[in-house]
Amino acid sequence: MWAASCLASCCAACACDACRTVVSSISRRSARIAYCGLFALSLIVSWILREVAAPLMEKLPWINHFHKTPDREWFETDAVLRVSLGNFVFFSILSVMMIGVKTQKDPRDGIHHGGWMMKVICWFILVILMFFVPNEVISFYESMSKFGAGFFLLVQVVLLLDFVHGWNDTWVGYDEQFWYAALLVVSLVCYLATFVFSGLLFHWFTPSGHDCGLNTFFIVMTLIFVFVFAVVVLHPAVGGSILPASVISVYCMYLCYSGLASEPRDYECNGLHKHSKAVSTGTMTIGLLTTVLSVVYSAVRAGSSTTLLSSPDSPRAGEKPLLPLDGKAEDKEEKEQKKPVTYSYAFFHIIFSLASMYSAMLLTGWSTSVGESGKLVDVGWPSVWVRVVTSWATAGLFIWSLVAPILFPDREF
Repeated sequence: MWAASCLASCCAACACDACRTVVSSISRRSARIAYCGLFALSLIVSWILREVAAPLMEKLPWINHFHKTPDREWFETDAVLRVSLGNFVFFSILSVMMIGVKTQKDPRDGIHHGGWMMKVICWFILVILMFFVPNEVISFYESMSKFGAGFFLLVQVVLLLDFVHGWNDTWVGYDEQFWYAALLVVSLVCYLATFVFSGLLFHWFTPSGHDCGLNTFFIVMTLIFVFVFAVVVLHPAVGGSILPASVISVYCMYLCYSGLASEPRDYECNGLHKHSKAVSTGTMTIGLLTTVLSVVYSAVRAGSSTTLLSSPDSPRAGEKPLLPLDGKAEDKEEKEQKKPVTYSYAFFHIIFSLASMYSAMLLTGWSTSVGESGKLVDVGWPSVWVRVVTSWATAGLFIWSLVAPILFPDREF
């Protein structure tokens, strides 16, 4: 017994020393990666609690106050939402604190880049506290998360547009026949995938013998957007490239599929309802991977003045390495104190707040956690419309990015 106690103490001490070493090694430029790591940790915690926390939560009287104990799935959903709420509050507080930071001399710049041990402790405390808030608060947060998740999808679109246009400009900039051919091949593959995907959507969500006019409308509207994309980019006045149009076409078709797959399981036009568990698991995995990648990408691109995270009066920092390669970066740190910040810290944290909402919706299947009866309300029409409207907004943003330079030639886009 004494040996086991000593071993446990040694392990705890080693763990603390390891955490202290990791935290102390975080520099200014690696801070963005550290925030991504903290967000990834929140996803891991949510996933673990989703699997193991239900038996414990059933014994908490302020959570399980129903006359009849809800199903295990209800407690799994509730655990994920409570971790997500703690994550959302943490990054929202940081976002409010960082409003108005213009230069690196601002004391809040040190808060953004340093104090990691305290920040991890505060994050942990906030997550724990969320398990003591009333169910009504969690229910309200779940409702708001649907709209926050939809807005995060729009942020993903902006980042996707930035990436695709950069990808296209890079290949065109080589000005070689091989890269032009590669651009054409990738575009054709994307369009082929789009039309094959649309055929599958007609097969899955417009079964014969049922009146599925709404589903048909969603799919046809997406195909119309795909056609409009091609017409606009090929117009001589626009002079665009087919690659961004093809990639956005695939993405819009995926959003259409996500919306249709979110229809209620008892809806006769949802052809996936018999395989809903497998489909939701695959969609959730893809969605979580996309979330992590998009958040990491936003952190990496935050130093570039061409992205939405940049401060308007900041210098271009896209050429600077995200992680220091040698000790010279620390030597120059004192000289850089008076320089303007290279991106908006407040908006940077908003990205993580919205991502917290989006990841919660994915882990819970866009379901309602708390109801009057304490039963789980599965995927429903609000989730469908959030994703479909996001698809339409994606189309609108892409078309606007093509025609805006023509309509306003004196402005820079």
